[in-house]
Amino acid sequence: MSHLIETRTPARPKRPFFLRRGPMETIATVLIGLGFLMLFQPFLLVLYTYSLVTLLAGTVMFIIVLKFPE
Repeated sequence: MSHLIETRTPARPKRPFFLRRGPMETIATVLIGLGFLMLFQPFLLVLYTYSLVTLLAGTVMFIIVLKFPE
């Protein structure tokens, strides 16, 4: 008979929200989608004006977040 010994892995401290890859990827993706929608909406010129900035911010954020560890 073999007995299974349960060993606990040391608890790693949680990273702050803004340094976690999963949530930041989601935020960056939402920013890219928002910029895309702002670019193709026909109603408000202000949204169209800031659409490229929003798209670029989301894209740069996504590229940076890809470098974060899992």
